[in-house]
Amino acid sequence: MEQVQWADRGRLLQPVPAGAETRVEPMGLSRMGAAQPSPGLFSFWIQLRGSSWIEAREGRFRLRAGEWIVLERDSRAQLQADRRGVCVGLAVGTAVLAQLVRGGAAPLHVGQGRMSRGDLRTVVRLWRRVAAAPVADPAVLRPLLAHMAALQAELAECLPRCPGRSRGRKQQVFSRLQRARLYLEGNRDRVVRIAELAELTSFSSWYFSKTFHQVYGESPQESSARLRLEYAAELLRETDMMIGEVAAACGFDNPCSFARAFRTRHGSSASAYRAAMRAGQAMADQEPPYRKAA
Repeated sequence: MEQVQWADRGRLLQPVPAGAETRVEPMGLSRMGAAQPSPGLFSFWIQLRGSSWIEAREGRFRLRAGEWIVLERDSRAQLQADRRGVCVGLAVGTAVLAQLVRGGAAPLHVGQGRMSRGDLRTVVRLWRRVAAAPVADPAVLRPLLAHMAALQAELAECLPRCPGRSRGRKQQVFSRLQRARLYLEGNRDRVVRIAELAELTSFSSWYFSKTFHQVYGESPQESSARLRLEYAAELLRETDMMIGEVAAACGFDNPCSFARAFRTRHGSSASAYRAAMRAGQAMADQEPPYRKAA
């Protein structure tokens, strides 16, 4: 196993092309550091502080403190931490993963999510054990992968709804659907065509749409619209962009259609939503310290 590699203060960790199937690469980046996992490695990343940006085949993602993301081995991910960001990750070869699964480890699913502070402390402790190990010891890797799999319990509940007679076939279908779902999450700034998602999963457009709705309870179009409107709310909370600029940044060509969709989703106009969020933040900032501590 490679010793832990760390990119700090603008340093870039370059990928290593050889021996991908048996490699285990613990990595970390901080303070504008950047990293690229070696080609052919399945990877997951956990944000400890600040935020990091990820450019991958599935799109563009912002990872905030307490959030995680799992990427496929051909995602071609590039990560960069912000000025306060600290992010750790692990890239694992397919042969190593297969050995762990044969030994009873639960497989990880492509996707992203958030963990509690307690889970974050546990994951960091387990990651440090892996980083300190001189070789890729399954006994050391398994607890970390098991804890990450436990964080994906909600995703695992979707697996039985996948078509297929065997668990292996269901797993294959689900991994493709999760790739498409992550693609929608990474492209919240535009309307994603069904044909793009079908090509990504190697399914027909009809089969993809039918199976996606069967597994997740909403159509790909509904999922895309929901994610774009959630992104709009995020921009309204965190930026000073004008309402029309927010609409365009979320893939809405018509401000009127954006206004109707936003009100339907969030129960108020975009301007009223922004005013309410800022008023709530102002009240929180004015609370006495002892009330905040309570």
